[in-house]
Amino acid sequence: MQSAVFFQGLAVSAGLIVAIGAQNAFVLAQGVRGAHRLQIALACASSDALLIALGVGGAGALIASQPALLALARWGGAAFLLVYAAMALRRAWHGESMTLPADSQQSVWRVLLATLAVTWLNPHVYLDTVVLLGGVAAQLPAQERFTFGLGAALASWLWFFALAYGARLLAPLFTRPTSWRVLDISVALVMLIVAYQLLQG
Repeated sequence: MQSAVFFQGLAVSAGLIVAIGAQNAFVLAQGVRGAHRLQIALACASSDALLIALGVGGAGALIASQPALLALARWGGAAFLLVYAAMALRRAWHGESMTLPADSQQSVWRVLLATLAVTWLNPHVYLDTVVLLGGVAAQLPAQERFTFGLGAALASWLWFFALAYGARLLAPLFTRPTSWRVLDISVALVMLIVAYQLLQG
């Protein structure tokens, strides 16, 4: 029974995390650049694990009952996504190529700060991990919620490490500025769509 609950958490979490969104677009772009992939994967997976723990622990119901908090997160997240979309469009306008490893161009702290921002300022992350996964866990017996949370957290760890490191396989395609323009425009479009959805409530 516990194994079934574990795989339930794994499957539900994977279904939510794998969906295209701001966080995944960011990790994909940084993974292709080769910019501190380990730190990015650790930051995203650890953040998700913490939020999943909060949701499974009952914080999801508390957050859902605070409309003002949700509205603040929605507007703040939309503002951040709009700024990041503008930055991606600016890179697309000027063009970039991978003549140097990204690790030598960006400090680890700058990349980590951007990773944490796109994670913690993104209301969709809270909805997926805290509210939705927390809501599913709340329907389970108390003694099974921890196992459900472990499965959900594992899905996040597997996904972000696969995305961060797997994206590097696409690097040969990005030796030309045109490829970077396509990627940055795609990332910007994802950010703009998510921001629009947030502003629509």
